Amino acid sequence: MTDTPQDITRIALAAPVRLAQLDARKPQEFDLRPDAPLRARIAGLLGLEGLRKFRFTGSLRPLGKRDWEVQARLGATVVQACAVTLAPVVTRIDEPVLRRFLADIAEPEGLEIEMPEDDTTEPLGATIDLSVIALEALVLALPAFPRAEGAELPASVLTRVLPGATPVEEDRPKPFAALAALRDKLAPGGTPEE
Repeated sequence: MTDTPQDITRIALAAPVRLAQLDARKPQEFDLRPDAPLRARIAGLLGLEGLRKFRFTGSLRPLGKRDWEVQARLGATVVQACAVTLAPVVTRIDEPVLRRFLADIAEPEGLEIEMPEDDTTEPLGATIDLSVIALEALVLALPAFPRAEGAELPASVLTRVLPGATPVEEDRPKPFAALAALRDKLAPGGTPEE
């Protein structure tokens, strides 16, 4: 069976937490550390060259009478291909993670939904899946275009990607630089030339 990126939500780092089984007065601590085969599967699903370390640790704590909050820290070491040279790029990820599960949020209906201003809140269900939260946090923290140290995209690549395009040369005038200089002169404290 071949995994697809959609299968990432099926990876279980831990069983979903059933809220009815928790003491609603004290936090529930967790420390998720997938083993090497599971890290390799996650890396494959995300198109990574490697996932050397992965740790998701924190607590699930009650908020008021019915709501819950996940306060956690994601730590990971990922290996990705450089966007320019394809050389391996190692990135250390260390991110705080916050999710609030609120009973009074209605589930969105229809095909089109509007993104809420607060992207840390979600509707409260019967369970909270820490695996999904951890993997979502990892995906969001991955560098979109990792670059090896000193890797630069040569100007000649532009002409291969866009036939007929003229490569930008360093000594060529840059129109947006002139606009930026004008903006700086007209900014408060700047003096326009007359």
